[in-house]
Amino acid sequence: MNNIISNILRFLVLLIVQIVICQHVCLFGYMTPALFLLALFLLPLELPLALQYLIGFATGFVVDAFAHTLGVATFSCTLMMFLRPFIIRFLNGTNFNRFENVERPLPGVKDFRWIFLYTLILTSIYQVVSVLLGTMTFKNFGHTMLVMIGNTALTVFVILCVEYIFYNKDKNVS
Repeated sequence: MNNIISNILRFLVLLIVQIVICQHVCLFGYMTPALFLLALFLLPLELPLALQYLIGFATGFVVDAFAHTLGVATFSCTLMMFLRPFIIRFLNGTNFNRFENVERPLPGVKDFRWIFLYTLILTSIYQVVSVLLGTMTFKNFGHTMLVMIGNTALTVFVILCVEYIFYNKDKNVS
């Protein structure tokens, strides 16, 4: 029960920080962090897939409602949550239908390389889809690529910093 409450509180805090602070950050004119993705990354893998998809959809919907992006974040989050189990299986090097030793991608549970690749791949999926859906053109492809790469780099950096700053080795996080 305590685990459910802590997950909900973390989710709400990250969404509020995204809506109130991160959404208004625009480094170098094009880089905006998507910190709310951390809440989706840390969802327990034991949750039924349909519930994970629904949480991804609802999270994207809330972000879209406050960012006025008309379904871009909703689609991107839902697609990212759909691909998440495949990415985890790929990173674990297994073809099994269950996840081994991966309750959450946290420091101490997984090594830095695994966490970095997990964050990088899922963030890249989200950013590529959301930027391409947001621009809907290849007219200015160089700038679009710059936005995708910049947003991905900034988001991965911020997410890894938050994970390593707030992770407590003495406390068993589940």
